[in-house]
Amino acid sequence: MDGNRAPDADIHMDRIRIRGGRPLHGRIAISGAKNAALPLMAAALLTDAPLRLGNLPHLADITTFANVLSQHGVSLHMDGADSAGASGRRLDLRAERIVNTCAPYELVRRMRASVLVLGPLLARSGYAEVSLPGGCAIGTRPVDLHLRGLEALGAEIELADGYIRAHAPDGLKGGEVVFPKVSVGATENLLMAATLAEGETRLVNAAREPEITDLAQCLNKMGARIAGIGTDTLTVRGVAGLHGADHDVIPDRIEAGTYAMAAAITDGEVELAGAEPAHLEAPLAVLADAGVSVERDGGLLRVRRGRSPLDAVALCTEPYPGFPTDLQAQIMALMTTARGQAQIAERIFENRFMHVPELHRMGAEIDVEGGTARVRGCTGLRGAPVMASDLRASAGLVLAGLAASGETVVNRVYHLDRGYERMEEKLAACGADVERLRGEG
Repeated sequence: MDGNRAPDADIHMDRIRIRGGRPLHGRIAISGAKNAALPLMAAALLTDAPLRLGNLPHLADITTFANVLSQHGVSLHMDGADSAGASGRRLDLRAERIVNTCAPYELVRRMRASVLVLGPLLARSGYAEVSLPGGCAIGTRPVDLHLRGLEALGAEIELADGYIRAHAPDGLKGGEVVFPKVSVGATENLLMAATLAEGETRLVNAAREPEITDLAQCLNKMGARIAGIGTDTLTVRGVAGLHGADHDVIPDRIEAGTYAMAAAITDGEVELAGAEPAHLEAPLAVLADAGVSVERDGGLLRVRRGRSPLDAVALCTEPYPGFPTDLQAQIMALMTTARGQAQIAERIFENRFMHVPELHRMGAEIDVEGGTARVRGCTGLRGAPVMASDLRASAGLVLAGLAASGETVVNRVYHLDRGYERMEEKLAACGADVERLRGEG
């Protein structure tokens, strides 16, 4: 795999220029979910047999994580790498032999999801050394829940020199892990590790996101014995070894929600092809309360503004099945066009309002007090140069640019490339005046 990786600070950064005020009309194909694909890729470390993943999105994070896995000895082969979209893209992974149990800082710092190699490496090899992760600056997001859970399965953990060093020379043993708070990453890491642990493991207060369900179903295809899938208590009977499998990545619910809000913010009408409505119940309910019409037509979701202006809503981000934190910046942008005052409470990450000052530059009226933002809508957004601070903030700023008068330039869109496949192309195909500018940003 090559290209499309997140750049270092000294490498040129692309920008996206948007001339707003054009309604979106057309069809957008929803890509495979990045947040499902990454743990599925990590699961390849659990077996020496091939794991084949379909519907893989073409994203910087996928390439970055492929580089992490390859230095552990995973061979990777992509089919359809030059295709225009996710359809037909399949990735074959095979960890026939683990050649290196260390995930170094220079790779892990690119994204936090790299810590997902910890559980599989430890379960299969009895030792793992993983750099403490980096990633988006949207909160501390400590890995202590991952480490406490592995200790409950018999691992010895040492933190030294910026690295997690985990030992289980006699193999992991089944046990009970009660998460003090819901953690998607910790649930994924512990779920993978438990598949090869001796005896039974119970994960209590586990995350229930569709990406967790997708991982568990793939692991069961590989020979794992996981019960309670879709609930907050997962029971895993350890097995001696796993085999290969063929599995398709679920559609990206965050991408689908983002484009649904793009249709609404531009007063357009967009068909979302391949989205899974069952994964979007909370955001679709909020959109309906605001006055957005969402109709299901076979395999399509048809989204348009049902009334104008939209009505302000009150919402709180929560673990699944609640409103996702990964759609908070986008719904905030949408609420700048609504009637009244919206209230958005962020309960997942403590520092995820960094897009607010950038929206202020575009004329938005937003007050933040603690973990709550109040948005006074219908003030009229104006184009401006803005700076993306993280992946989902990037998407929120793009949406604001679509609705604003004049020209908006979103800088540091390498954040966007981590989680959205060809966003500017998909929007342009629906009538947006948007283009990527190559060069310094």
